[in-house]
Amino acid sequence: MKHHRTSILIADDHEVVRNGIRSYLETLPDFQVVGEASSGEEALGMVAELIPDIVLLDLIMPGMDGIETTRRIKQTSPRTQVVVLTSYHEDVHIFPALKAGAIAYILKDMKMEKLSEVLHRAVQGEVTLHPRVAARVLQNIRGENGEEQPLFTDLTDRETDVLKLIANGLTNSQIAEKLVISENTVKGHVSNILSKLHLADRTKLAVYAWQQGIVNRDSTARE
Repeated sequence: MKHHRTSILIADDHEVVRNGIRSYLETLPDFQVVGEASSGEEALGMVAELIPDIVLLDLIMPGMDGIETTRRIKQTSPRTQVVVLTSYHEDVHIFPALKAGAIAYILKDMKMEKLSEVLHRAVQGEVTLHPRVAARVLQNIRGENGEEQPLFTDLTDRETDVLKLIANGLTNSQIAEKLVISENTVKGHVSNILSKLHLADRTKLAVYAWQQGIVNRDSTARE
């Protein structure tokens, strides 16, 4: 059986950085660099075409910012993991990047060997945060004013539709019929919704949708 190599797209506007990362990754049997992009727009086009396992993304590039790029990558290809590689560790970048769907937030001063570890973990769906970043995230969660952002803003429109139908008690095959998509696609959406909202099963999804007011009593009858 052929060993599956993890496909990686490197998005950074500095050619030197891209070349350095590519040269290193090409020495490893597990990784395959399938493309390089020098802007968010370019990265998005390549994601749609190549559906890479991982996008290694610089947050600060000309044109579309890294946060928006991350959000759109996840909308285009939810299975693609975004690993943010940056020189910045201020809150203003960290939280929006994580909310937009990045699975890892690492700083450019990291050792190359560590990078391969992060990429391995990202493929497994494991989060990696630079220690300084992790400390800020914890402080924020325990935050002074304890405000919580509802997470469902991270769902795509289609996922929100699926979530509403789950909350209204429809099965996958009923949802597939109603939205005119295949049952497999519905399953894919459900698993993406579960992972985005960090919930264990569809019952919890339904409860969550009611609690957050994504569905309310009035909308059900007319659906």
